[in-house]
Amino acid sequence: MPRYAVLLRGINVGRAKRVAMADLRAVLQDVGYTDVRTLLNSGNVVLTGEEADPAEHAGRIEEAIRERFGMDVRCAVLTAAELQAVVAGHPFADVADNGSRMMAFVYVRPVDPALVAGHPPVPQDPDRARVGDRAVYQWCPDGLMAAPDLSPYIRDHLRADVTARNWNTITKLAALL
Repeated sequence: MPRYAVLLRGINVGRAKRVAMADLRAVLQDVGYTDVRTLLNSGNVVLTGEEADPAEHAGRIEEAIRERFGMDVRCAVLTAAELQAVVAGHPFADVADNGSRMMAFVYVRPVDPALVAGHPPVPQDPDRARVGDRAVYQWCPDGLMAAPDLSPYIRDHLRADVTARNWNTITKLAALL
């Protein structure tokens, strides 16, 4: 059975949508996933599940969270190969020397390939942001708060919903898979 990475959007950020990781693991096990492991306290999970389209798993997980916790939480589900492709596609590996300042805005659902063709620079930050097949990458040498906001481009051009993770988290999840 395949392994998947699950990235929940907006869990345990500030005071909203608080979920204990033990409770999240229990919910996922209750709906049939095995070998469920969480990373950090911010909605990062690796698990084993039946062979299915990641979007099907996402819908199942979102519904389980809605039923158990009464919260609408979007999640990105990636196969091990998809997460490895995010890692391999890192366009700033030669300059991004601090994993906590390198961001991956992972698409909750895949984006139209025509919109990401050629991996263009992002107009809001053309020197430090690139579009990838499964994520938008942004190198933030002065920190995320000082970096240009990519939300308008992601929302309006890519028509995507994303969940952001720093590079340290992305590579730890990849290693767990």
